[in-house]
Amino acid sequence: MGRVWMRRGLWALVAVAVAGALAWALYPVPTAVDVATVTRGTFVKTIDEDGKTRVRERYLVSAPLAGRLLRIELDPGDEVAPGTLLATLVPAHPALLDTRTESELGARVGAADARRLASASAAKRASVALQLAQSDLARARDLGSQGFVSRQAVERAEREVELRSNDLAVARFDGEAAEHDLAVARAALMRAREAGTAADRQRWEIRSPVAGRVLRVVQQSEAVVPVGAPLLEIGDPQALEAVVEVLTTEAESIGAGTPATFDPGPSGEPLSGLVRVVEPSAFTKVSALGIEEQRVNVVIDLSASPQELRRLGDGYRVDAHILVGRREGVLRVPSAALFRHADGWAVFVIADGRARTTSVGIGPRNGEQAVVESGLAEGARVIVYPADAVHDGARVRPR
Repeated sequence: MGRVWMRRGLWALVAVAVAGALAWALYPVPTAVDVATVTRGTFVKTIDEDGKTRVRERYLVSAPLAGRLLRIELDPGDEVAPGTLLATLVPAHPALLDTRTESELGARVGAADARRLASASAAKRASVALQLAQSDLARARDLGSQGFVSRQAVERAEREVELRSNDLAVARFDGEAAEHDLAVARAALMRAREAGTAADRQRWEIRSPVAGRVLRVVQQSEAVVPVGAPLLEIGDPQALEAVVEVLTTEAESIGAGTPATFDPGPSGEPLSGLVRVVEPSAFTKVSALGIEEQRVNVVIDLSASPQELRRLGDGYRVDAHILVGRREGVLRVPSAALFRHADGWAVFVIADGRARTTSVGIGPRNGEQAVVESGLAEGARVIVYPADAVHDGARVRPR
């Protein structure tokens, strides 16, 4: 009799073990999820696009005469000063000059003189605008010290003085270039009228009109070139600006003076800048997905020291972030936690080890975060990048 009870007890233990194993196998395993916390802080909205640097003021040196160009000894990166010899032209066969060329050179003198006068007028206008901006800045600082105007108004006046100073520098640069073009045109015309047989009068030296560096040598080898053939480009690599192509729908929120930052690369510190102008004309560009987009160029002045700008050059690619909105002390949730639900947005909130679908009101968003208007409290834990296995009521565990 005892053996029977022992046998029955053994079978009962086996049945209990099998039932426990089946229950363990059928019990739902919590899904591992990535978790983030709803925080309160500063929200910044930026327009993030690729940009390209370029020298703000570049001077293309061209051949003032048709002739044979001797080999240019300068290389890209070489420094030049006003008057530095850039290239030399000698007569080709047949002769360099004829009656028609002389007439053309006379017309070039008139055009160069007109450009000189226009540049002088532009410099005067820029100087008057700078004086007016400086007066406005002094007035704004005086009123700001008395509390009649805000700090933002004083900063706008300071930015206006910077922009007007840049405009005056550009106008003066154009004036120097125009003076050089006029001198070159007059000398070419004089040479056409005084074509002699002396050997020393059969060489034409082209000299640099401004100080800077050689950006590009267009024609380095010896060759016969026509009038106006581009020879090389000169500019100041430290006077850089950035051009960023943005969608026209986003450009509506960008204006002159809008701050921006740039990421030049993984090894460099971010650079800052201010939007100088949003070009008035847009263009069509096909995206990587084959979609036609309307874009417009945004030109940004870099606000960096010469040491920082040495890391960049003409035509460098940069990641631009144009600031278009900023809010302080708001609730923020990762954008990766949001998904469409009904007619709005929702997130999965972790409560008691389960995922709970929670509708939320969302404000402005950027690529990483969104402002929470309603539906969530600070410190709530939400699931980011929810998988298909996550649903309302599903058991979850943080990774």
